Amino acid sequence: MIIRTYNLIMDEDRNPFRQLPKMIRFQLMVMLAYMWSAVFSIWIGSMFSLWPMMVGHTAVIVAIFFTADAFRVAAGKARQTDHRSMYKDPKDGCAMYDDIWGG
Repeated sequence: MIIRTYNLIMDEDRNPFRQLPKMIRFQLMVMLAYMWSAVFSIWIGSMFSLWPMMVGHTAVIVAIFFTADAFRVAAGKARQTDHRSMYKDPKDGCAMYDDIWGG
């Protein structure tokens, strides 16, 4: 169970970021790693008094919701396979905006 949960979060081929380009996946995972490092540093460092402990627990809860929201947004955008698909009209597949440069 622990290995399965770990793989769902950390394995780039199984987590909700799998549909994003590799560079974006890397940037998001690094950002989440820095956030979790800061959260656990605050949490471990705050175990010596009550107020910092409450702040640490709050930081853990906020980080969990932030991570879940990042995965939710990435899973919702899984339908878009590339950058150009964001600018296509879903009704007819044509461009949604005029190309003013003629490209």
